[in-house]
Amino acid sequence: MAVPQVRTSRRVQGHRRSHHALKRPTLVSCSNCGALIRPHHACRQCGHYLGRAVIEAESI
Repeated sequence: MAVPQVRTSRRVQGHRRSHHALKRPTLVSCSNCGALIRPHHACRQCGHYLGRAVIEAESI
């Protein structure tokens, strides 16, 4: 069984885990109603995507 010979320092541990941090989701405003939405997704408030209605807002 492998056993570390030297303890891993917090600095080395932090460098290894540098990409583990949580990232905020990217949000943009809807061109129709102004609500915050994810990029390249239809708006859940009004149902518009790229300036045209793609889903009915009542169905959500």
